[in-house]
Amino acid sequence: MKRELNSWFSPALQKDMPIVSYGDYGFALLLVPTAAADYLEYERFQLMDTLAPYINSGKVRIFSINSINNESWLNNEMLGEHKAIRQNQFNEYVYNEVVPFIKNATSLETPIITCGASFGALHSMNLFLKRPDLINGVIAMSGVYDLTEYTKGFFDDQVYFNSPMHYIPNLSDHNYLEQIRRSNHIHILTGSGAYEDPSASGTFAKVLYDKGINYELDIWGEEWKHDWPTWRAMLPLYLETRF
Repeated sequence: MKRELNSWFSPALQKDMPIVSYGDYGFALLLVPTAAADYLEYERFQLMDTLAPYINSGKVRIFSINSINNESWLNNEMLGEHKAIRQNQFNEYVYNEVVPFIKNATSLETPIITCGASFGALHSMNLFLKRPDLINGVIAMSGVYDLTEYTKGFFDDQVYFNSPMHYIPNLSDHNYLEQIRRSNHIHILTGSGAYEDPSASGTFAKVLYDKGINYELDIWGEEWKHDWPTWRAMLPLYLETRF
C-alpha cells in the first residue's frame, strides 16, 4: 500500500508533529493513538496489515498522528491546569492543522472519521463531539468517556469541556446538537474481557440517547480483551460493514 510520512512544526503545540498516511483514496480515517503512544503505533501492532484490503481498494485513506498524553494527563510532574492547557492545544492542532492537511491531501468534500482505542477512543469521541462541523463521525473502541478517569482528581472548566460524559448532558444549543445528530457514524465498540469496561460504553451511549443522538453500541463478549487482537478484529469489520 502507499505510505507517506510528513511532519511540520505545529504552532499550537510548539513542536514538530509527524503524521503518516496510508492509501490514495476513500474517506479519511484519522487515528488517535492509545495512552502514551505515537503515530506509528497502529502500524507496529499490525492494524494496517488487517486494513490493507480497504486501503488498497480505495475505500479508506488512513492518517495517524502522535498523542501528547505524556505532556498532559499522563505527566505526573505537571500541574493539572497545565495538563488541561496542553489538552486544548492538542485539540487546536487537530482542528486547525491536521484537518486542513487531510483536506489538502484529499478534497474539501472528503469526510473525516476519527478513530481510536482506549485513551484514543476518548480523544476521538471528544474531537468529533466538539467540532461536528469539521469531523463527520467516530469509531471509538474500548474507551471511557469521562476524562476524570485520567486526571487524578483534578477538575476545572477545561476538564469539563473535554469530558463528553460531563458536557454532553448539559448541551442545549439546538444547532450544535443537530450537527452531531446528522452523523450516521457514531460507533461505540467494546469487549467484555480483561481490562475492558463495557459499562462505561453503555453509560455514555445512554447520555447520547437522552440527547436524541443516534449511535451504535456494540458490546463484544468476554473473550475480547482490552488489547490489540480485539481492535484488529473490530476495525476491519466496521470498515467492511458500516462504510
